[in-house]
Amino acid sequence: MPSHPMEEPLRQLYASLRLRKRPEDIAQLIQDLYTARGITPDAATAAALEKAAAHSLSRMWHGYTSMLEDFARPVGAQRQLGRAASLFATVADLPEAAGEDPAEIEAVIRRAGEEIRRQYGENDFGLDRLNREERAEAGIGDLSKRQYNKRFRLLRRMEAKLARLLHEQRRHEVVVTGKGALAHALPYELFADDPDTAAFIAYLTARAHMRSIFTNGRQRRPYDEVADALFQRLRAAEGRTNWYAVAHVHPTAEVLGHLSDDELVRLLVRWNRFLREVAELLEDAWNRSSIEAASMIVRRGDDSSTWNQAAQAWSTARAHWFALMTELGQQEVLDRVCPGKVPRLMAADVAYWHRRSGGGLHPDTYVWSDLPRPWEVLRGEAECPRSLVASVCKRYGVDPVAGGWTGPRPTAEAVGFRRTPELVHGVAVADPLMASALRSAGVFSGKGQRAAAAEWL
Repeated sequence: MPSHPMEEPLRQLYASLRLRKRPEDIAQLIQDLYTARGITPDAATAAALEKAAAHSLSRMWHGYTSMLEDFARPVGAQRQLGRAASLFATVADLPEAAGEDPAEIEAVIRRAGEEIRRQYGENDFGLDRLNREERAEAGIGDLSKRQYNKRFRLLRRMEAKLARLLHEQRRHEVVVTGKGALAHALPYELFADDPDTAAFIAYLTARAHMRSIFTNGRQRRPYDEVADALFQRLRAAEGRTNWYAVAHVHPTAEVLGHLSDDELVRLLVRWNRFLREVAELLEDAWNRSSIEAASMIVRRGDDSSTWNQAAQAWSTARAHWFALMTELGQQEVLDRVCPGKVPRLMAADVAYWHRRSGGGLHPDTYVWSDLPRPWEVLRGEAECPRSLVASVCKRYGVDPVAGGWTGPRPTAEAVGFRRTPELVHGVAVADPLMASALRSAGVFSGKGQRAAAAEWL
């Protein structure tokens, strides 16, 4: 059922919480939302939104960006379900969405397995198949060996596909949460409760979802002058603002101060669970790689993608966890259990760039190296009290408070708005059409350019 025209901008803003829309386009949607609702923003907010929306795709002559406006999503099992429907009488044609639902896929595997007298998990092609006599005894003697094997192989492949899908869905959730915190988990009713709340959450999430730039300096901070102008509206309309929704993405002391203890605990429980899930991913990537904690430079064979995605998620979850624990007055817990930060792996060329420009390893790397691994701390296998973290920070000249090692980071000041660059493997390119050509030619990929690349250039 189509939504009312007044609701359409709000629906689009809500959908953007799981996407990678440019902040400029979100600013345009916020302007559309205010127009549809008859809301006249204050002069400062109107100027800030216009500064960003002026560069939205809807106002540009080409109306095009070379960058995907979504996170990479897991490939579902739609094809396998379709094949199962053609081979098994008890499997009906299912809607497209069923291919993304692990419970539905497992139910199909179990139901189809009953037709050939196969139990879920019996995947050994040599030991678990039925021979001619066993098939006859089981009442499926009319099924030829070839047809039986075809069905057995399909169910075995579907179980493997289900395992991969679960892993990729979990990884996708880690990536989205690591970037945009819990914005994607907000129910629509909570998000849409107040237009100004929705506008702030959508814009800040779009900023947080921006891709990293290939640089030897700091990445852009999400909280910019546009986000700040929208936040000032939340302050001014305190009676309407849904602070609980805002806390899903912006857990400052000011925001958390508006929440009840019950709301704080609900958020803390979610972040506690997520921290442990991410710790498992970090440990798995650590054990499968040869990461050197003292340098954190990528080596051949290291699963840097998984590590860096998990490290980003750990950083986000840890920041929210610290903020909530502090607001709840759980200082004694933090005194006993203070898991450290996790740095990302750095490419060797970026490390070289740092050295050539007079820099070196970030001091946080040395602190991380000297502390117990976070997954060991969460499991209670290693002690990491706040006093230990503070002493290691002091050893390397790091401020444990300002650096976010022993508590929430100080509230960041708003940075100026800057246009979203077109990126090709992290390198900024002026024009989206040129960016598309460079990407397809393999430029900046580090994997060797195709012959067409040199020709095009």
